[in-house]
Amino acid sequence: MTTIHGEVAAGFEPVCEAFAANFSQHGDIGAAVCVYQYGRPVVDLWGGIADPETGRPWTRDTLQLVYSATKGATTTAAHMLAERGALDLDAPVAKYWPEFAANGKADIPVRWLLSHQAGLIALDQPVPLNEALHWHPMAAALAAQRPLWTPGIAHGYHGRTWGWLVGEVIRRVSGQTPGRYFADEIAAPLGLDFFIGLPARKRDRVSRMVYQRPAVDLTTMPAESVPEELREQVAAWRDPESFSNRAYTVTDPAEIDFDSPEVQAAELPASNGISTAHGLARMYAALIGEVDGVRLLTSETLASATKEQASGKDQVMLIPSRFSSGYMLPTETNPMIGPSSFGHTGRGGSLGFADPKHGIAFGYAMNNIIGGPNDVRATSLVDAVRKSLA
Repeated sequence: MTTIHGEVAAGFEPVCEAFAANFSQHGDIGAAVCVYQYGRPVVDLWGGIADPETGRPWTRDTLQLVYSATKGATTTAAHMLAERGALDLDAPVAKYWPEFAANGKADIPVRWLLSHQAGLIALDQPVPLNEALHWHPMAAALAAQRPLWTPGIAHGYHGRTWGWLVGEVIRRVSGQTPGRYFADEIAAPLGLDFFIGLPARKRDRVSRMVYQRPAVDLTTMPAESVPEELREQVAAWRDPESFSNRAYTVTDPAEIDFDSPEVQAAELPASNGISTAHGLARMYAALIGEVDGVRLLTSETLASATKEQASGKDQVMLIPSRFSSGYMLPTETNPMIGPSSFGHTGRGGSLGFADPKHGIAFGYAMNNIIGGPNDVRATSLVDAVRKSLA
C-alpha cells in the first residue's frame, strides 16, 4: 500500500481517500494533489515513486511535467499584459508581430490565437525539432503559414502550435521570452515551483514519466467493430492528413521526448511546463483572490479572461469543447467544480483550475501518463473536493 504524505484540513478528508484510491485502484505510480480554499491550502498530498527506474520516492518538492496544463500559465501571462495596457486582445496579431500578416492573416485578432480559432493547428512543412526548441524558426514558420480554415468560423485545439503563437505575442509585447516573463511576473512573486524552461539545477527534482498503452488499439480494429460514438475519431486517427494527426506533427520528428533534458530546458508554452501540484493550485488561487498578498488579475480582468469565446464541436479533438481566451471551460467530460470553473488539463491526466464561486483552486500532477475515458484519477479527486464542499 502506498503511503500518503502531507496535510488535509478538517472536512477535506474525502480528497485524501480518493488520492489513496488512485494508487490502489486507478494506476497512479507517483503523484501529488493540492487544493486551496480562499487563498489558503486545505489539501497538500503526495505519494508513490518519482522514478520507477531507480525507485526514487515522490517528495514534497518533486517536479512533474504537466503537458498542456502549461497553457493555463501562459494564458495568465497574456492577460496580465492585457491588464497592464501593453496588449489589446482584440487588436490584430500583426500589430505586435508584423510578419504574421502573411498569407491572409492580417486581421486575425490576438483573442483568436488564445481561443483556438485561428486555424493554425499545423504546418505545411514541419520544422526540424532541434530548430523548434530554439524558438525563432517555429515562430517564423507560423508567421508564414496559411490558416487551414477560415479564421473565426470554427475552433480546433492548437495542441502544439498554440504555445509558439501566443508565446511570440508575449515576447513581442514584453521583450521577454514567455518562460522568462512567467518566471519574473508570476512564479517569483508567488514563490511557485513552476517553470516553462527548466533550469539545469532543478533537473534532479523532476519525475520520470511512464506511458501506458491502451488495452485495446481502436485504430487496428475493423471499422464496424469500433463503438459508433468513437468512429469519427478513430477514422481521423487512421488518417495521417486529418487535423487530429496534423496538429501533433508540426516538428520533424513529430514525436517529442518530454523526458529529455533538451526538451525540458526549452520553452514550449503549450506543453512543457514543469511544476508541483502545489505550484499549479497556488497560481490558480492567486487568480481568484489574494495569496500572501499577491493577486495576479483583478476581478474585472478575470471576468473578461474567462468569458466563453468558442464552443461546440472541436475541429481537432472532434468532441465538444469550450474555451475562453485561453482557459478551458467546464464540459460534460471535464466539469471541474461547476459552471464558474476555468483551468486547463494536460496530457495523461494533469489538471489545474479555479472556481471563484467556491474559492477553490486545484492542482494535480502525476507521472503515469494514462489519459482517455478510462482515466478517472483527476475526476475522482475533483468529485471528492465537491463532496467536501457539500
